[in-house]
Amino acid sequence: MSESNALDAYQDAAARTINPALTEAERLLDAVAGLAEEAGEALGHVRKHVMQGRALDRDALARELGDALWCVAIAARTLGLPLSEVARANEEKLRLRHPHGFRAAE
Repeated sequence: MSESNALDAYQDAAARTINPALTEAERLLDAVAGLAEEAGEALGHVRKHVMQGRALDRDALARELGDALWCVAIAARTLGLPLSEVARANEEKLRLRHPHGFRAAE
């Protein structure tokens, strides 16, 4: 399965868990607000690791990243965008912005 197909298959699977009682506007708000919430939870794990010296709980962080991915997938679907197209457009934006990638300071 190609990466695009895998992203779109994930998006289809994630869509099975959409709350059917929400309107399209509510679904979009829920997904985008959820993204902010999940990003905050991921930040909390990393902040505690870096600033407080706690061991990084990679499994918990991976779960938060997965929740954030769900939110992105549902927001994109609500807008009628395949997740693979969102990824492709972002890759192109990065390629144009950083055609040589990042290089360490010499």
